[in-house]
Amino acid sequence: LLLPNAKTPAARSFSSLRNGFVSLAKSKTNKTMKITIFLCCALGFSSAFGLHGRATGNALKKASLMPSKAPTPMVQTLDLRGNRVTDTALLSSEAAEVPRGGDVEKSGGGLDIGLLVYFALWYLGNYYYNITNKLALNAAGGKTGFPMTISSLQLGVGCLYGIFLWLAPDAREKPKITMSDVVKMLPVAFCFMGAHSASVFAMGMGAVSFAQIVKASEPAFAAVLSQFVYGKKVSKAKWACLPIVIGGVILASVKELDFAWSALISACIANMFAAVRGNENKKLMETEGLKDRIGSIGNQFAITSILGFLLSIPLVVAQEGSRFGEFMELFKTTPALWVNLVTSGLFFYGYNELATMTLKKTGAVTQSVANTAKRVIVIVGVALVLGESLSPIKLIGCSIGIGGVFLYSIIDNLIKSKD
Repeated sequence: LLLPNAKTPAARSFSSLRNGFVSLAKSKTNKTMKITIFLCCALGFSSAFGLHGRATGNALKKASLMPSKAPTPMVQTLDLRGNRVTDTALLSSEAAEVPRGGDVEKSGGGLDIGLLVYFALWYLGNYYYNITNKLALNAAGGKTGFPMTISSLQLGVGCLYGIFLWLAPDAREKPKITMSDVVKMLPVAFCFMGAHSASVFAMGMGAVSFAQIVKASEPAFAAVLSQFVYGKKVSKAKWACLPIVIGGVILASVKELDFAWSALISACIANMFAAVRGNENKKLMETEGLKDRIGSIGNQFAITSILGFLLSIPLVVAQEGSRFGEFMELFKTTPALWVNLVTSGLFFYGYNELATMTLKKTGAVTQSVANTAKRVIVIVGVALVLGESLSPIKLIGCSIGIGGVFLYSIIDNLIKSKD
């Protein structure tokens, strides 16, 4: 309906998507699967076209929706001296007043609806990833199942989607990296894979809500690594916040009905990998010309996912390779396994890319609030859906731990503002 020029690649893509949605709506597919597919599509198109809107703009121009020349208005604007004000001058003055890129904190203007939509999709993607991931783990045998295989295949699903965006017309420009760049990205990719696999293992061994509470203590690991390994000084105020975070995690663990040491240790390993990845990624981005060769945040995440997937294959073979035939039999005969595995892979890729793009457009305080709100929504929401325990002690510990993380994120800014 929106693309009259059906000969363009963008028009054909949108037309096919519209026909697919119509067919899906008329089919007898159950309601849960329809919601999942629609959410995956929303996350996909959001991550494909991004906040900057360049790909969308190109597609619309090629589809003749954006006229090359605006019509001359019948009533023309004059300044105080009676001189005609040009359209260019009007546009430049308006552009100077309107906030760009969703920088709500810095401007006193109205709400950025587009940025709020991206926040909502990020939260939804994270929420549904945790649910579908747990369902896939349960379908594969739970604690005695195939967490390494599932985590690897989730990365594989994301790789296919990233490659599709490079091949699809008007979606995303391919990166122009060299083999030397790939080698430099291997440590980041390995840590990314390690953090993801350890998180999946933790959620398979115990409650998702408990694993998320432990993962919220990542700043403690990041502080230790930054101070003693990477030589980056951490302020005394931030060190003072860490006992609050650790105390909250310990309190939440006391009355955890589904407590397992393997879940606690795996979540801590995931935190360690995530902290190393953060520091290594900062070093990587200092490489001269690398940002230009990668091209975009989406490309960087796609390359990291592909390398992470390739690095995970030897671990899958070593840990669960002897049982791969059993897994394939489950995959063929258990729809709950393959459906939730594929959807969790898409949600994982989509919400991570959206989170990166969204946080790049906001200030430090907004990032802290957004991450804190996301943790609360995921922990409480997933626990309610999956029927996990939410005892008062666990909720108090969760509140203290997440509150400590939030304070850790903003304490330096608070002290600076007082000075």
